[in-house]
Amino acid sequence: MPPILIIGAVPQETVLLEHALGTPARLKTAALDYAEGTIGNLPVFICAAGVGKINAAAATAALIERCQPGLVINTGCAGAYGGSGLSIGDLAVASEEVLGDEGVLTSAGWQDLQAMKLPSLVQGNRLYYNDIPISKLAAEKAMQLADYYGVNLTRGRFVTVSTCSGSRQRGEELGRRCRAVAENMEGAAVALTCLRYGIDCMEIRGISNQVDERDMKAWDIPRAVEAAQRFVLKYIEEMDRPQPPARADQTGR
Repeated sequence: MPPILIIGAVPQETVLLEHALGTPARLKTAALDYAEGTIGNLPVFICAAGVGKINAAAATAALIERCQPGLVINTGCAGAYGGSGLSIGDLAVASEEVLGDEGVLTSAGWQDLQAMKLPSLVQGNRLYYNDIPISKLAAEKAMQLADYYGVNLTRGRFVTVSTCSGSRQRGEELGRRCRAVAENMEGAAVALTCLRYGIDCMEIRGISNQVDERDMKAWDIPRAVEAAQRFVLKYIEEMDRPQPPARADQTGR
């Protein structure tokens, strides 16, 4: 089976997964450090690539070329938009990624890449602008697994930004415009790079905060990243199974 590549932004988002590796090794290239090993029988590569879209895209492309993965998992923390129903410590899986601030800001308001006639990716006759698709199959498997284990997992659109929303007004604007549940700084870059290479991508994040007036004392990043990593670990452990385990009925059979 092809390897799995896991991309996070900072070591805190990948450390538990690295500790779970069998026969682990640390590798170094001229541009980045990463870990390799196994989870179960599956080969896994893990990289804390750095914060933001540039780091995420560069590391994802370099490691796809080097490792030839069959699936890329992007994990870490995210802020939840109001109305998403998400609370701190909850998990969310992306149904689609949105480039939230790629565009132009005019006196008449913000316009996206399509309005500028500048696609972010051209593949044959298909033009991609701000909305970046993510593997439906991987997300559906995550939802099935969460249902089986009783994990609260929400599926919805994510927004990737370079400038985080530090006010309730900005969060409400982005959440409404993009019809999204959560905000992060890397996901669309990873998803777009995977789309370019034709590789499945799954993005799962733990909710560290509400997108509101910025107050980091109200955040819980450790709880968010631990929840995300533990679910990713369970997801990989189940990948050898031909199908998710059947839920027992109420009689216990």
